[in-house]
Amino acid sequence: GQRDEEEEHHSLETFTFYLSEPLSKERVEAFSDGVYAIVATLLILDICEDNVPDPREVEEKFHGSLLEALSEYGPNYLAYFGSFVTIGLLWFVHHSLFLYVTKATRLMGLLNILSLAFIGGLPLAYQLTSEFAEKSHNEIEAIQVSCVITFFASIFQFAIWTTALLHERETLHPFARYGGKEHAFMFAKLSLYPCVSLGAFFLTCLLSEFSTAIFHLMQIVIPFAFLALRIFVRISLTVIKSVMSLSRRKVVLLEEEEACLSPSETVS
Repeated sequence: GQRDEEEEHHSLETFTFYLSEPLSKERVEAFSDGVYAIVATLLILDICEDNVPDPREVEEKFHGSLLEALSEYGPNYLAYFGSFVTIGLLWFVHHSLFLYVTKATRLMGLLNILSLAFIGGLPLAYQLTSEFAEKSHNEIEAIQVSCVITFFASIFQFAIWTTALLHERETLHPFARYGGKEHAFMFAKLSLYPCVSLGAFFLTCLLSEFSTAIFHLMQIVIPFAFLALRIFVRISLTVIKSVMSLSRRKVVLLEEEEACLSPSETVS
């Protein structure tokens, strides 16, 4: 009877799913890189299939000028480059995140899969933002769907980092922990896409006439924001450190002055 109970207990432990159990970090990164590569490839396949002018059309409609024929597909190419930049920057953020993750857990792997699920929807976002007529109701809804896809793809990356912070001594490099050198920059980097995509979604609801311009402006501004982000964080941290050092100096000076005073002067 005791042996049967031990075997039953062992079998239950075998099928128990603990979210904090370790997961192979290398497998998570390899799977993620494969998904990002496939998604980026799907974008260019859509361009080659649907946005290349026919030779007869070039001869008859554009008098043999290939550049004029390609300029007609300009919005589609702009949507392609915007989507590709979005995938590239999300991969860069993912790479930066797992550069500081020393040990992955099952919960982090689950959140990573949810993020990759929305990453896989970015080719759909590209098709939606390039196929509908300009300033139409369908185009506005397509742009809003694209903002939602980008938001969830990035917010799950932020959730991975938050989960790692809960067990930072085991899962994070000291540089990225609370108070670490890269902590503030990682927080700003991971919150950039969720904030901007959410802001673009609400702006398209309020300013529907400028929804296309808002969406493309978001795609153009974010790469420059990544470049300016480190400078802004460095300046902010330098200012905070200087203010804290000045306050500490004042406290030290006050303590030295009190030490120099006589006991009667101190009481008074």
